[in-house]
Amino acid sequence: MATLWRLVKFLKPYWKAVALAYLCLFAATGLTIVVPAIIQRVIDLGIIGGDHALLAVAAIVVVAIAGFRGAVAFGQSYLAEYLSQKVAFDLRNLLYDRIQRLSFAFHDKAQTGQLMSRATVDVEAVRMFISMGSLRAFSTFLLLFGVLALMIQSNWQLALISFAFVPVVAYRAITVARRLRPIWMSVQQETGEMGTVLQEAFSGIRVAKAFGREEFEAGKFEARNQSMTDLSLQANRVAAFNMPFLSFILSLATLAILWYGGREVIEGRLTLGALVAFNSYVVILAMPLRTLGFVINMFSRAISAGERVFEIIDAESEVQEKPHALKLKNVRGHVRFDNVGFSYTLRSPVLEGINIDARPGEMIALLGSVGSGKSTIIHLVPRFYDVTQGKITIDGHNVRDVTIESLRRQIGIVLQDVFLFSATIRDNIAYGSVNAGDEEIFAAARAARLHDFVSSLPDGYDTWVGELGITISGGQKQRVAIARTLLLDPRILVLDDSTSSVDMETEFLIQAALAELMKGRTTFVIAHRLRTIKSASQILVLDKGRIVERGSHDELLLLGGIYRRIYDAQLRDQEEMAAKTDSTKETHYSRAD
Repeated sequence: MATLWRLVKFLKPYWKAVALAYLCLFAATGLTIVVPAIIQRVIDLGIIGGDHALLAVAAIVVVAIAGFRGAVAFGQSYLAEYLSQKVAFDLRNLLYDRIQRLSFAFHDKAQTGQLMSRATVDVEAVRMFISMGSLRAFSTFLLLFGVLALMIQSNWQLALISFAFVPVVAYRAITVARRLRPIWMSVQQETGEMGTVLQEAFSGIRVAKAFGREEFEAGKFEARNQSMTDLSLQANRVAAFNMPFLSFILSLATLAILWYGGREVIEGRLTLGALVAFNSYVVILAMPLRTLGFVINMFSRAISAGERVFEIIDAESEVQEKPHALKLKNVRGHVRFDNVGFSYTLRSPVLEGINIDARPGEMIALLGSVGSGKSTIIHLVPRFYDVTQGKITIDGHNVRDVTIESLRRQIGIVLQDVFLFSATIRDNIAYGSVNAGDEEIFAAARAARLHDFVSSLPDGYDTWVGELGITISGGQKQRVAIARTLLLDPRILVLDDSTSSVDMETEFLIQAALAELMKGRTTFVIAHRLRTIKSASQILVLDKGRIVERGSHDELLLLGGIYRRIYDAQLRDQEEMAAKTDSTKETHYSRAD
């Protein structure tokens, strides 16, 4: 009930529409239960009493009631749908905003399919509850108690006979609700799992085709689909049996009323009109009792869906902004790591004792084997994760004491896994600077050595980039990401292996531009190319989460440690190739001159 009440509270901003909807509901209910009293008078006074004028008036009144009831029923139905759409709109926005603001730690564990399912299927279940469940539930109980009160007033003996069947109906309703709730929770969960399978299948369809695994992927989806179908059928089987069962119970009640009421009419203690009116009340009573099964089913599904939605909304981000955090302004770019430690779990530290002093304008290169902690270090600067030990400062300000927005506005990032949106090249470059003009966009593209390529396309900067940027090459994607970052004009640059997907010639052009652009900026670079490492102010060699060597390129070569071994095994060939490339380019440029 706490979940349902929390869902209902989303109606608060629309209280006027809620009040009008309930006004229509009261009017519709009142017009429904007044008809049997009119029927009683028509039979006893009009038909048996021979009052023709009363018959004519009653016919007009019944038609008028039917017309007015249709009008208020329309108002109730429309307002219910209006309110449900508004609540769904608010809930989807709240859910999406929450997902966007949760830290990397949450998204490391979350499944995309599950998040999509909660934002679509679960929110739709809540919408159906608001539209049909909440108002219909109130209408059901209002009609139920209103009819029961009129039945007692009409004939208490017949009312007692009818009430004898109510406990059976109530017990059945409670039992069904308890059975349906866990089933619907499993259905919602399986829907999310199926969404995850779909998302992975669509994203990796080229891999599946390359390895001939189409049948395997189809079988994996079929298994999830079958599981969800079986659970849905199980839930609907329980709900489907409920309505005929309630109808049977009501038939028994009608039989008992006709048996006892008929005897009363024969003995002259009850009029025929009163018996027909009472039986009409029983027919009307059947409406809320039959609806009760539908409402229970909808409530059970809404509770399951609401719990899944609120699980995300209530999730606490591991990266929290202080209530009175300062805005980071006029940044010079002096970044310090002071005895920093970090771990995803308490049992497995990723970084230990990290000390870095990166002064404005310096470039810090991070080198190490896979899993040594390079990417984790640069993720700590913009607070994608928070340190678990020590502190990181920018110009003396602890990054945990400033607003996250102002912090990240000062840091330009090119991540290792480049992501481009389904939009134009122009939109992707200007993603972080939506007010940038064409000249600024073109300048950033030139700096990333992308402008010539884009200009050669038929649609130029209005060329549409396909989903995840699959319509352009890896090197081109990398240069779009670099241009996007450079357009921010940040004081701190973070380049996570940003030239890993480009050839030697393209890398030469990018590095030439970056060398100029990195002047006056603090730059952290994760790279496997010697050209980047040799020009670094400091090279930090990491092993198992610790800095084991630090210094310039020449200093580390003389040290004869890990860096020297990496250089001999991986980087010496690059140096020779780079030298040949430089020589070729110099010859080409001299001839052009």
